[in-house]
Parts: sequence; structure tokens; C-alpha cells
Amino acid sequence: MTPKQPPQRKTPLYDWHVAHGARMVEFAGWAMPVQYSSIIDEHVATRTTASITDISHMGRLRFEGPGAAVFLAELLTRRVADLKPSQIRYSLVTNDAGGIMDDVLVGYYHNSHGQPFYVVVVNAGNREKIIRWVRDHLSPERAETPGEEVIFTDLTRLWAMFAVQGPNAVELLQPLVDVDLDWLRYYNGAQVQLLHPAAQRQGGIITRTGYTGEDGFELSIGASIAPGIWEALFEIGRQRGLDVVPTGIGARDTLRLEAGMPLYGHELTEQINPFQAGLKYACYLVGYDFPGRDALKALEVQPPDRKRIGLELPGRRAARHGCPILVDGRPVGEVTSGTFAPTLQKPIAMGYVSPEHARVGTELIVDVRGRQEPARVVKLPFYRRREKGASQ
Repeated sequence: MTPKQPPQRKTPLYDWHVAHGARMVEFAGWAMPVQYSSIIDEHVATRTTASITDISHMGRLRFEGPGAAVFLAELLTRRVADLKPSQIRYSLVTNDAGGIMDDVLVGYYHNSHGQPFYVVVVNAGNREKIIRWVRDHLSPERAETPGEEVIFTDLTRLWAMFAVQGPNAVELLQPLVDVDLDWLRYYNGAQVQLLHPAAQRQGGIITRTGYTGEDGFELSIGASIAPGIWEALFEIGRQRGLDVVPTGIGARDTLRLEAGMPLYGHELTEQINPFQAGLKYACYLVGYDFPGRDALKALEVQPPDRKRIGLELPGRRAARHGCPILVDGRPVGEVTSGTFAPTLQKPIAMGYVSPEHARVGTELIVDVRGRQEPARVVKLPFYRRREKGASQ
């Protein structure tokens, strides 16, 4: 008999997605919208006005207690102790061999009583793995030692999370929150009160972060009020004449690829270390000892055997995950992600090649479904948004 598959998890917005014609797919155990209209239309809307994406499938893990800062410093590759209140930092979780178990965001906040807590956002497909990893390293002795206690909570099913991205993200979100978003810096967050009856006097956490290469925010709120706040955002857009659209995970992928952002399971895996992936900056190898630190110290002084690169291809044929990268007919690497970039109007890809073929400008060949297509190594990211006030 075929093993029975567990039911797909549903975000608090599942019924809204279905009612508005989204094409639903299974993603990391969740039923998620891949698109509503077309991936290209949703992609272009994010680049030109604003879009809203349900990212409630992302894991949100909360750590508090007097030992939380040290515990996270002994779990993550990036410094935690020097985070300022409301600051967010990109980090990695590595295994004992230095392979990447996940890439995460860690934010530092204080509750209404002034007590500190941390929120770690993990990839949906890695949530259960990271929870096991946390529990394996959260020793009973720590819980019983005064001054070292850590309270760990998985908030994923209790919260919803929206990504509001695009040039008009500030104008769209500002009427909904009680903080001045123009003053909220990139990779910073704030605890906010939601200024809408649907919020039922609840608050949330807003961060100036995203996975699209555009300005934007990610908003975490209680699951019970999520549908009302989601609808409120579209109503604000209509009132202000903003052409706001919902986007699915299809456009989210093309947007992040144009922005040169790695995706777990493609550019990042447990068989890839941070130096190969170009993420040396996310590894702080002095101070606290985290899993994999000694392995990374040894790897740091060795030339990497492969490097992550960006590729541009002429024509219209996109290289996809798994396509071999060739030189003189022999494999020198592999494509990890590829698409036809709607903004750039050309095929782009990321992949790994041996270091001697990773220099910008190097001409390579990609085997795209049996056809050899020329490709050139280019600097990442492929797309960088123009800052306000920049010359045309």
C-alpha cells in the first residue's frame, strides 16, 4: 500500500486564496498559492507598485529567558550578543561539519514589561529539522541553572506573516501601523499597534526585510486577525489608488532570483558550506562555539572547491535546476536555480562551478535539456533597485 501522506497545512489565509482563484500547490508541507493571475504580472507589480504575499508558512521561533542570548550565540553562526533592540541579522545554522542546515533571520525585541526576547525566522521546509536541532542542544542542565534558563516556543501556527514589497510599500502600510515607517531602517523592526478595527486592538511585529530585492516589509500578526488585516491592506490600496496585487510563491521565486538571493534546497544545502556559497560575512568564528565552528575554521583557510556564480544566457531558453555547466564538453558545475527574468528580459541562473571558472566574464556552456547554450558569468545580484532620488 502507498504510505498515507500527512494532510497539507493551511495558512490562516487559505480560504481567501481559494476564493480569489489562486492555483494552490503543496510547498514544504503547506498548501500555498503559486499564482493568482500570472507569475509575470505579479512579478512586475512588485517591481513597479506593491504586492502582498502570504508567507505564513515560514517558521517563527521565539527564545526568551536570561540564557536566550548565550544559547543563540552557541547555535547560530552570526553574533547575537551585540544586537541592538529591534535590530535583525541574517545568520546560518550549520551542522558539525560546517554544512548549511538553514539560513535564518534573528530579531531582538523587548516585551511590554521590558524583558528581552528573540524571534528566529526559519525556512518552512526546515522548521521541523531546526526545532529538533534546537531541542537537542537545549540541555536540561541549562533549564535548571539560575541565570541560564531559556524558554523556547514555536509560534508558527499562532501567527500569520505577510510580505508587503515594492516601491509603494510604505504608502500602503503606513495607515495600518503606529510607527513612522520612513524612519525604520533596513534590517530593523518594531513592535506596532495595528490601526484598524479588524485588528481587535492587537499588535504585531513589522520588519524592513524581504526576499524580492525591493523595498518592503514583513508583518507578523496573530493568526485570528490575519484575514481581516489582509483585506484591510487591499482596501487601503484601493483608497489610495495603488495597484496592489496578491502574489504567490511563483513570483516570489523569480523576484529573489533576480536579486541574487540564495534559496535553501537549491543554492544552500547541508552539502554546501558558507564559503562556497559566498556567505563568509555570516560566519563569526571567534567568541562563542557553535556547531560547525571548528570545521568552518579549517575550511576558511582552504581554497573552496566550488563557488556560487550568476549566469546570463542569450535567447529565451532558461536553464533550470540540475542543468550541467560545461567547458569543452566536460562538466565543471551545475545550475541550482534558473528562470527567464521578467525585469531583465533575459534568462538568468545561479549555480556552482569550480573556482577557475567562476571569474566574472568567463564564457561557459549550459546543457539545457540536451541543447548546449552559451552562458556568461556575471556579478550578483542580477537586479538592484534604483534608490529614490537616483538619476535616471
